Amino acid sequence: MRRTILALPLALAACGSHSPERVAATATGFVSHQLCSAVFVSGAEPEHYYKNGIEPVLSPLGDLVTHQVDRTAGTVTARFAGSETRALYRGAYGCTLDLPPQASFRPIAADPPSPGPVEPTDPRLRAAIDREFAPAAGRTTSAVVILHDGRIVGERYAAGYGIETPLHGWSATKSVTNALLGILAHQGRIDVEAAAPVPEWADRDDPRHAITIDQMMRMTTGLDLGQSLVAGFGSAFDPAAQMLFTRRDMAGWAARQPLIAPPGTSWTYTDGNTILLSRIIRDLAGGDAAATLAFARRELFDKLGMRGVTLEFDGVGTPLGGSHMHAPARAWARFGQFYLDDGVVDGQRLLPVGWVEAAARPTPAADRFGYGAGFWTNRGDGAGARSRIEGGMPADAFMARGSFGQYVVIVPSARLVVARFGVFHTPYGDIDAMNRLVTSAVAALK
Repeated sequence: MRRTILALPLALAACGSHSPERVAATATGFVSHQLCSAVFVSGAEPEHYYKNGIEPVLSPLGDLVTHQVDRTAGTVTARFAGSETRALYRGAYGCTLDLPPQASFRPIAADPPSPGPVEPTDPRLRAAIDREFAPAAGRTTSAVVILHDGRIVGERYAAGYGIETPLHGWSATKSVTNALLGILAHQGRIDVEAAAPVPEWADRDDPRHAITIDQMMRMTTGLDLGQSLVAGFGSAFDPAAQMLFTRRDMAGWAARQPLIAPPGTSWTYTDGNTILLSRIIRDLAGGDAAATLAFARRELFDKLGMRGVTLEFDGVGTPLGGSHMHAPARAWARFGQFYLDDGVVDGQRLLPVGWVEAAARPTPAADRFGYGAGFWTNRGDGAGARSRIEGGMPADAFMARGSFGQYVVIVPSARLVVARFGVFHTPYGDIDAMNRLVTSAVAALK
Protein backbone atom coordinates (compact mmCIF):
# COMPACT_ATOMS: atom_id res chain seq x y z
CA MET A 1 0.00 0.00 0.00
CA ARG A 2 1.04 3.62 -0.37
CA ARG A 3 0.26 6.55 1.79
CA THR A 4 -1.28 9.39 -0.21
CA ILE A 5 -2.80 12.77 0.50
CA LEU A 6 -6.31 12.74 1.92
CA ALA A 7 -6.30 16.41 2.81
CA LEU A 8 -3.94 19.32 2.51
CA PRO A 9 -4.84 21.88 5.18
CA LEU A 10 -2.44 24.75 4.84
CA ALA A 11 -3.99 26.32 7.91
CA LEU A 12 -2.32 23.61 9.99
CA ALA A 13 1.13 24.29 8.58
CA ALA A 14 2.08 26.53 11.47
CA CYS A 15 1.52 23.58 13.82
CA GLY A 16 3.90 21.25 12.00
CA SER A 17 7.60 21.05 11.19
CA HIS A 18 7.13 21.65 7.44
CA SER A 19 6.49 24.88 5.60
CA PRO A 20 3.20 25.76 3.88
CA GLU A 21 5.16 26.00 0.63
CA ARG A 22 6.34 22.39 0.93
CA VAL A 23 2.83 21.19 1.75
CA ALA A 24 1.36 23.03 -1.26
CA ALA A 25 4.12 21.66 -3.49
CA THR A 26 3.30 18.13 -2.31
CA ALA A 27 -0.31 18.68 -3.36
CA THR A 28 0.53 20.02 -6.81
CA GLY A 29 3.21 17.38 -7.30
CA PHE A 30 0.71 14.65 -6.49
CA VAL A 31 -1.93 16.02 -8.86
CA SER A 32 0.37 16.73 -11.80
CA HIS A 33 2.24 13.41 -11.63
CA GLN A 34 -0.79 11.19 -11.07
CA LEU A 35 -2.89 12.91 -13.73
CA CYS A 36 0.01 12.82 -16.20
CA SER A 37 0.43 9.06 -15.70
CA ALA A 38 -3.30 8.43 -15.94
CA VAL A 39 -3.72 10.40 -19.17
CA PHE A 40 -0.51 9.67 -21.08
CA VAL A 41 0.40 6.19 -19.77
CA SER A 42 -3.01 4.61 -19.12
CA GLY A 43 -5.06 6.62 -21.64
CA ALA A 44 -7.64 7.82 -19.11
CA GLU A 45 -10.00 10.72 -19.77
CA PRO A 46 -8.55 13.57 -17.66
CA GLU A 47 -11.64 14.92 -15.92
CA HIS A 48 -13.09 11.48 -15.24
CA TYR A 49 -9.84 10.34 -13.64
CA TYR A 50 -9.50 13.56 -11.66
CA LYS A 51 -13.02 13.19 -10.28
CA ASN A 52 -12.66 9.52 -9.35
CA GLY A 53 -8.96 9.05 -8.70
CA ILE A 54 -7.70 12.38 -7.36
CA GLU A 55 -10.52 14.53 -6.01
CA PRO A 56 -11.55 12.03 -3.28
CA VAL A 57 -7.93 11.86 -2.14
CA LEU A 58 -7.70 15.64 -1.84
CA SER A 59 -11.07 16.00 -0.13
CA PRO A 60 -12.23 18.48 1.03
CA LEU A 61 -9.86 20.69 -0.97
CA GLY A 62 -10.14 19.03 -4.37
CA ASP A 63 -11.93 22.00 -5.91
CA LEU A 64 -9.10 24.33 -4.91
CA VAL A 65 -6.39 22.58 -6.90
CA THR A 66 -6.50 23.52 -10.58
CA HIS A 67 -4.94 21.51 -13.37
CA GLN A 68 -4.21 21.85 -17.07
CA VAL A 69 -3.46 19.02 -19.51
CA ASP A 70 -1.47 19.88 -22.63
CA ARG A 71 -1.69 16.86 -24.94
CA THR A 72 0.54 18.46 -27.57
CA ALA A 73 3.40 19.12 -25.15
CA GLY A 74 2.72 16.00 -23.07
CA THR A 75 2.48 17.93 -19.81
CA VAL A 76 0.14 18.36 -16.85
CA THR A 77 0.37 21.47 -14.70
CA ALA A 78 -1.26 21.77 -11.25
CA ARG A 79 -1.64 24.92 -9.13
CA PHE A 80 -2.59 25.38 -5.49
CA ALA A 81 -1.97 28.09 -2.88
CA GLY A 82 0.78 29.75 -4.89
CA SER A 83 2.49 26.50 -5.84
CA GLU A 84 2.76 25.32 -9.43
CA THR A 85 4.15 21.93 -10.47
CA ARG A 86 4.43 20.44 -13.95
CA ALA A 87 4.79 16.77 -14.87
CA LEU A 88 6.27 15.67 -18.21
CA TYR A 89 5.42 12.56 -20.22
CA ARG A 90 8.58 10.81 -21.47
CA GLY A 91 7.26 7.91 -23.52
CA ALA A 92 8.48 4.53 -22.29
CA TYR A 93 9.70 6.16 -19.08
CA GLY A 94 6.22 7.39 -18.15
CA CYS A 95 5.87 10.71 -16.33
CA THR A 96 8.28 12.59 -14.09
CA LEU A 97 8.01 15.86 -12.23
CA ASP A 98 9.64 18.80 -13.98
CA LEU A 99 12.19 19.63 -11.28
CA PRO A 100 15.25 20.73 -13.27
CA PRO A 101 17.86 19.77 -14.14
CA GLN A 102 16.36 16.59 -15.61
CA ALA A 103 17.96 13.24 -16.32
CA SER A 104 18.27 12.10 -19.94
CA PHE A 105 15.56 9.73 -21.23
CA ARG A 106 16.20 7.92 -24.54
CA PRO A 107 13.25 6.77 -26.73
CA ILE A 108 12.26 3.07 -26.55
CA ALA A 109 9.91 1.26 -28.96
CA ALA A 110 6.45 0.09 -27.84
CA ASP A 111 5.28 -3.54 -27.69
CA PRO A 112 2.83 -5.04 -30.23
CA PRO A 113 -0.85 -5.69 -29.27
CA SER A 114 -2.28 -8.80 -27.53
CA PRO A 115 -5.31 -11.04 -28.33
CA GLY A 116 -8.75 -10.52 -26.72
CA PRO A 117 -9.97 -11.21 -23.15
CA VAL A 118 -10.63 -14.73 -21.82
CA GLU A 119 -14.16 -15.21 -20.50
CA PRO A 120 -14.56 -17.61 -17.54
CA THR A 121 -16.34 -20.88 -18.33
CA ASP A 122 -17.03 -21.85 -14.71
CA PRO A 123 -20.30 -20.20 -13.59
CA ARG A 124 -19.04 -19.72 -10.03
CA LEU A 125 -15.95 -17.92 -11.28
CA ARG A 126 -18.07 -15.82 -13.61
CA ALA A 127 -20.32 -14.85 -10.69
CA ALA A 128 -17.31 -13.89 -8.57
CA ILE A 129 -16.00 -11.61 -11.31
CA ASP A 130 -19.51 -10.19 -11.84
CA ARG A 131 -19.53 -9.09 -8.20
CA GLU A 132 -16.26 -7.22 -8.67
CA PHE A 133 -17.72 -5.14 -11.49
CA ALA A 134 -21.13 -4.53 -9.90
CA PRO A 135 -21.73 -0.83 -9.07
CA ALA A 136 -20.88 -0.03 -5.44
CA ALA A 137 -20.11 3.15 -3.53
CA GLY A 138 -16.41 3.92 -3.42
CA ARG A 139 -15.47 0.94 -5.61
CA THR A 140 -14.52 0.99 -9.31
CA THR A 141 -12.87 -2.15 -10.67
CA SER A 142 -10.81 -1.62 -13.83
CA ALA A 143 -9.47 -5.12 -14.47
CA VAL A 144 -9.45 -8.68 -13.11
CA VAL A 145 -7.21 -11.48 -14.38
CA ILE A 146 -7.20 -14.95 -12.77
CA LEU A 147 -4.53 -17.55 -13.56
CA HIS A 148 -4.78 -21.23 -12.63
CA ASP A 149 -1.71 -23.38 -13.26
CA GLY A 150 -0.35 -20.57 -15.40
CA ARG A 151 -3.42 -20.36 -17.65
CA ILE A 152 -5.92 -17.48 -17.77
CA VAL A 153 -9.28 -18.87 -16.60
CA GLY A 154 -11.09 -15.58 -16.10
CA GLU A 155 -10.53 -12.03 -17.28
CA ARG A 156 -12.58 -8.86 -17.51
CA TYR A 157 -12.13 -5.13 -18.06
CA ALA A 158 -14.27 -2.10 -17.34
CA ALA A 159 -15.38 0.25 -20.10
CA GLY A 160 -12.43 2.31 -21.24
CA TYR A 161 -9.90 -0.35 -20.19
CA GLY A 162 -8.54 -3.36 -22.02
CA ILE A 163 -5.78 -5.93 -22.30
CA GLU A 164 -3.23 -3.29 -23.33
CA THR A 165 -4.14 -0.66 -20.70
CA PRO A 166 -1.26 -0.02 -18.27
CA LEU A 167 -2.61 0.02 -14.71
CA HIS A 168 -0.97 1.83 -11.82
CA GLY A 169 0.24 -0.67 -9.23
CA TRP A 170 1.18 1.85 -6.55
CA SER A 171 3.08 -0.17 -3.90
CA ALA A 172 2.68 -3.43 -5.79
CA THR A 173 5.76 -1.94 -7.50
CA LYS A 174 7.75 -2.80 -4.35
CA SER A 175 7.33 -6.48 -5.18
CA VAL A 176 8.87 -5.87 -8.62
CA THR A 177 11.80 -4.17 -6.91
CA ASN A 178 12.16 -7.34 -4.81
CA ALA A 179 12.40 -9.35 -8.04
CA LEU A 180 15.05 -7.09 -9.59
CA LEU A 181 17.12 -7.37 -6.41
CA GLY A 182 16.64 -11.14 -6.48
CA ILE A 183 17.98 -11.25 -10.03
CA LEU A 184 21.04 -9.28 -8.99
CA ALA A 185 21.53 -11.63 -6.03
CA HIS A 186 21.24 -14.69 -8.29
CA GLN A 187 23.87 -13.13 -10.57
CA GLY A 188 26.17 -12.73 -7.57
CA ARG A 189 26.17 -8.94 -7.76
CA ILE A 190 24.65 -8.19 -4.33
CA ASP A 191 24.60 -9.81 -0.90
CA VAL A 192 21.35 -8.90 0.81
CA GLU A 193 22.72 -9.71 4.28
CA ALA A 194 25.82 -7.51 3.92
CA ALA A 195 26.01 -3.76 4.45
CA ALA A 196 24.04 -2.04 1.68
CA PRO A 197 26.14 -0.22 -0.95
CA VAL A 198 25.01 3.29 -0.01
CA PRO A 199 27.89 5.78 -0.54
CA GLU A 200 26.58 8.18 2.10
CA TRP A 201 27.05 5.47 4.75
CA ALA A 202 30.44 4.14 3.60
CA ASP A 203 32.18 5.21 6.80
CA ARG A 204 32.21 2.19 9.14
CA ASP A 205 31.76 4.55 12.07
CA ASP A 206 28.43 5.70 10.62
CA PRO A 207 25.71 3.76 12.48
CA ARG A 208 23.78 3.49 9.20
CA HIS A 209 26.70 1.56 7.65
CA ALA A 210 25.29 -1.67 9.17
CA ILE A 211 21.93 -1.41 7.34
CA THR A 212 21.41 -4.32 4.95
CA ILE A 213 19.40 -4.71 1.75
CA ASP A 214 17.26 -7.29 3.54
CA GLN A 215 16.40 -4.74 6.23
CA MET A 216 15.45 -2.23 3.53
CA MET A 217 13.14 -4.77 1.88
CA ARG A 218 11.62 -5.62 5.28
CA MET A 219 11.26 -1.94 6.30
CA THR A 220 13.36 -2.37 9.44
CA THR A 221 16.19 0.09 8.73
CA GLY A 222 15.33 2.41 11.62
CA LEU A 223 15.79 5.47 9.37
CA ASP A 224 13.75 8.62 9.92
CA LEU A 225 11.93 8.51 6.56
CA GLY A 226 8.33 9.18 7.53
CA GLN A 227 5.79 6.48 6.80
CA SER A 228 3.76 5.37 3.79
CA LEU A 229 1.17 3.15 5.47
CA VAL A 230 -1.65 5.19 6.99
CA ALA A 231 -3.28 8.17 5.33
CA GLY A 232 -4.89 10.88 7.40
CA PHE A 233 -5.88 14.54 7.65
CA GLY A 234 -2.41 16.17 7.26
CA SER A 235 -0.65 13.52 5.21
CA ALA A 236 1.02 16.18 3.09
CA PHE A 237 3.22 17.04 6.05
CA ASP A 238 4.78 13.57 6.09
CA PRO A 239 8.36 13.33 4.75
CA ALA A 240 7.60 10.20 2.68
CA ALA A 241 4.86 11.92 0.66
CA GLN A 242 6.95 15.07 0.29
CA MET A 243 9.88 12.99 -0.95
CA LEU A 244 7.72 11.42 -3.66
CA PHE A 245 6.04 14.58 -4.89
CA THR A 246 8.56 17.39 -4.33
CA ARG A 247 12.08 15.94 -4.47
CA ARG A 248 14.15 15.72 -7.64
CA ASP A 249 16.70 13.28 -6.15
CA MET A 250 14.59 11.08 -3.88
CA ALA A 251 17.23 8.55 -2.88
CA GLY A 252 19.73 11.33 -2.20
CA TRP A 253 17.28 12.79 0.30
CA ALA A 254 16.53 9.38 1.87
CA ALA A 255 20.23 8.58 2.27
CA ARG A 256 20.77 11.76 4.30
CA GLN A 257 18.19 10.92 6.95
CA PRO A 258 19.33 9.86 10.44
CA LEU A 259 18.50 6.75 12.43
CA ILE A 260 15.73 6.88 15.00
CA ALA A 261 16.07 3.19 15.96
CA PRO A 262 18.83 0.57 15.70
CA PRO A 263 18.65 -1.26 12.35
CA GLY A 264 16.56 -4.42 12.50
CA THR A 265 14.70 -3.57 15.71
CA SER A 266 11.55 -1.77 14.52
CA TRP A 267 9.24 -1.71 11.51
CA THR A 268 8.12 1.41 9.62
CA TYR A 269 6.58 1.01 6.17
CA THR A 270 8.01 3.83 4.07
CA ASP A 271 8.80 4.49 0.42
CA GLY A 272 12.14 5.91 1.51
CA ASN A 273 13.54 2.42 2.02
CA THR A 274 12.48 1.28 -1.44
CA ILE A 275 13.82 4.33 -3.24
CA LEU A 276 17.24 3.53 -1.74
CA LEU A 277 16.92 -0.02 -3.07
CA SER A 278 15.92 1.42 -6.45
CA ARG A 279 19.09 3.51 -6.58
CA ILE A 280 21.17 0.40 -5.83
CA ILE A 281 19.50 -1.32 -8.79
CA ARG A 282 20.08 1.73 -10.99
CA ASP A 283 23.77 1.95 -10.11
CA LEU A 284 24.38 -1.75 -10.75
CA ALA A 285 22.37 -1.67 -13.99
CA GLY A 286 24.46 1.12 -15.50
CA GLY A 287 23.77 4.31 -13.58
CA ASP A 288 20.94 5.97 -15.51
CA ALA A 289 17.29 5.55 -16.44
CA ALA A 290 17.93 4.03 -19.87
CA ALA A 291 20.30 1.37 -18.54
CA THR A 292 17.96 0.58 -15.64
CA LEU A 293 14.93 0.16 -17.87
CA ALA A 294 16.95 -1.95 -20.31
CA PHE A 295 18.07 -4.17 -17.42
CA ALA A 296 14.52 -4.58 -16.10
CA ARG A 297 13.21 -5.44 -19.56
CA ARG A 298 16.04 -7.79 -20.49
CA GLU A 299 16.29 -9.65 -17.19
CA LEU A 300 12.66 -9.66 -16.03
CA PHE A 301 9.85 -8.20 -18.14
CA ASP A 302 10.77 -9.80 -21.47
CA LYS A 303 11.53 -13.20 -19.93
CA LEU A 304 8.15 -13.25 -18.19
CA GLY A 305 6.25 -11.97 -21.23
CA MET A 306 5.27 -8.80 -19.35
CA ARG A 307 4.24 -6.53 -22.23
CA GLY A 308 3.47 -2.83 -22.07
CA VAL A 309 5.23 -2.08 -18.76
CA THR A 310 6.05 1.53 -17.87
CA LEU A 311 8.42 2.13 -14.96
CA GLU A 312 8.67 5.78 -13.94
CA PHE A 313 11.76 7.64 -12.70
CA ASP A 314 12.71 10.65 -10.63
CA GLY A 315 14.67 13.63 -11.93
CA VAL A 316 18.08 11.91 -11.63
CA GLY A 317 17.07 8.64 -13.27
CA THR A 318 16.26 6.53 -10.20
CA PRO A 319 13.22 4.29 -10.75
CA LEU A 320 10.26 4.95 -8.49
CA GLY A 321 10.48 1.34 -7.37
CA GLY A 322 8.18 1.78 -4.40
CA SER A 323 5.17 3.26 -6.09
CA HIS A 324 5.13 3.96 -9.83
CA MET A 325 5.05 1.01 -12.19
CA HIS A 326 2.19 0.80 -14.67
CA ALA A 327 1.47 -2.47 -16.46
CA PRO A 328 -1.48 -4.26 -18.08
CA ALA A 329 -3.36 -6.64 -15.78
CA ARG A 330 -2.00 -9.64 -17.69
CA ALA A 331 1.55 -8.45 -17.06
CA TRP A 332 0.84 -8.08 -13.35
CA ALA A 333 -0.66 -11.57 -13.31
CA ARG A 334 2.38 -12.99 -15.11
CA PHE A 335 4.53 -11.42 -12.43
CA GLY A 336 2.49 -13.22 -9.77
CA GLN A 337 2.89 -16.49 -11.68
CA PHE A 338 6.64 -15.97 -11.63
CA TYR A 339 6.58 -16.01 -7.83
CA LEU A 340 4.14 -18.92 -7.80
CA ASP A 341 6.75 -20.79 -9.85
CA ASP A 342 9.51 -19.98 -7.32
CA GLY A 343 11.35 -17.53 -9.57
CA VAL A 344 11.68 -19.94 -12.51
CA VAL A 345 10.40 -19.19 -16.02
CA ASP A 346 10.65 -21.53 -19.02
CA GLY A 347 13.03 -23.73 -17.04
CA GLN A 348 15.40 -20.86 -16.28
CA ARG A 349 15.92 -19.85 -12.66
CA LEU A 350 16.05 -16.07 -12.29
CA LEU A 351 15.80 -15.81 -8.49
CA PRO A 352 17.99 -17.61 -5.95
CA VAL A 353 16.69 -20.81 -4.39
CA GLY A 354 14.74 -19.76 -1.29
CA TRP A 355 14.26 -16.15 -2.43
CA VAL A 356 10.48 -16.46 -2.86
CA GLU A 357 10.08 -18.16 0.52
CA ALA A 358 12.10 -15.37 2.12
CA ALA A 359 9.91 -12.73 0.47
CA ALA A 360 6.79 -14.42 1.89
CA ARG A 361 8.33 -15.05 5.31
CA PRO A 362 6.84 -12.65 7.87
CA THR A 363 9.02 -9.94 9.35
CA PRO A 364 8.75 -10.31 13.16
CA ALA A 365 8.53 -6.57 13.81
CA ALA A 366 5.61 -6.36 11.34
CA ASP A 367 3.39 -9.04 12.91
CA ARG A 368 0.56 -6.58 13.39
CA PHE A 369 0.31 -6.08 9.63
CA GLY A 370 1.64 -9.27 8.05
CA TYR A 371 4.54 -7.99 5.95
CA GLY A 372 7.43 -9.98 4.50
CA ALA A 373 10.11 -8.56 2.22
CA GLY A 374 8.49 -6.52 -0.53
CA PHE A 375 5.28 -8.59 -0.22
CA TRP A 376 2.41 -8.76 2.23
CA THR A 377 1.94 -12.24 3.63
CA ASN A 378 -0.62 -14.44 5.39
CA ARG A 379 2.11 -16.61 6.87
CA GLY A 380 2.84 -16.30 10.57
CA ASP A 381 0.43 -15.66 13.41
CA GLY A 382 0.27 -11.86 13.45
CA ALA A 383 -2.97 -9.91 13.54
CA GLY A 384 -2.71 -8.77 9.90
CA ALA A 385 -2.35 -12.29 8.55
CA ARG A 386 -5.09 -13.63 10.85
CA SER A 387 -7.58 -11.02 9.71
CA ARG A 388 -7.08 -11.95 6.05
CA ILE A 389 -7.26 -15.68 6.80
CA GLU A 390 -10.46 -15.17 8.79
CA GLY A 391 -11.80 -13.33 5.73
CA GLY A 392 -11.28 -16.51 3.68
CA MET A 393 -7.89 -15.98 2.06
CA PRO A 394 -5.68 -19.12 2.33
CA ALA A 395 -2.99 -19.15 5.01
CA ASP A 396 -0.16 -19.69 2.51
CA ALA A 397 -1.15 -16.71 0.34
CA PHE A 398 1.13 -13.70 -0.14
CA MET A 399 0.61 -10.64 -2.29
CA ALA A 400 1.86 -7.57 -4.07
CA ARG A 401 -0.37 -4.82 -2.78
CA GLY A 402 -0.85 -1.15 -3.58
CA SER A 403 -2.93 1.81 -2.44
CA PHE A 404 -6.56 2.11 -3.45
CA GLY A 405 -7.01 -1.67 -3.67
CA GLN A 406 -4.40 -2.91 -6.16
CA TYR A 407 -3.63 -6.62 -5.64
CA VAL A 408 -1.71 -9.53 -7.10
CA VAL A 409 -2.51 -12.42 -4.75
CA ILE A 410 -0.46 -15.62 -5.03
CA VAL A 411 -1.90 -18.84 -3.55
CA PRO A 412 0.60 -21.72 -3.92
CA SER A 413 -1.71 -24.36 -2.43
CA ALA A 414 -4.30 -23.64 -5.15
CA ARG A 415 -1.81 -22.89 -7.98
CA LEU A 416 -3.68 -19.62 -8.26
CA VAL A 417 -2.91 -15.96 -9.06
CA VAL A 418 -5.61 -13.31 -8.75
CA ALA A 419 -4.81 -9.81 -10.08
CA ARG A 420 -7.28 -6.99 -9.54
CA PHE A 421 -6.87 -3.27 -10.17
CA GLY A 422 -9.06 -0.19 -9.98
CA VAL A 423 -9.82 2.78 -7.72
CA PHE A 424 -11.23 1.81 -4.34
CA HIS A 425 -11.94 4.42 -1.67
CA THR A 426 -13.05 1.79 0.85
CA PRO A 427 -11.61 0.74 4.24
CA TYR A 428 -8.31 -1.14 4.47
CA GLY A 429 -7.59 -1.12 0.76
CA ASP A 430 -10.83 -2.95 -0.07
CA ILE A 431 -9.40 -6.09 1.53
CA ASP A 432 -12.83 -7.57 2.33
CA ALA A 433 -13.80 -7.62 -1.34
CA MET A 434 -10.41 -9.07 -2.28
CA ASN A 435 -10.81 -11.81 0.32
CA ARG A 436 -14.17 -12.65 -1.21
CA LEU A 437 -12.79 -12.77 -4.76
CA VAL A 438 -9.85 -15.00 -3.84
CA THR A 439 -12.04 -17.31 -1.73
CA SER A 440 -14.53 -17.66 -4.58
CA ALA A 441 -11.77 -18.36 -7.11
CA VAL A 442 -10.23 -21.05 -4.89
CA ALA A 443 -13.61 -22.74 -4.43
CA ALA A 444 -14.42 -22.62 -8.15
CA LEU A 445 -11.07 -24.04 -9.26
CA LYS A 446 -10.55 -26.85 -6.75
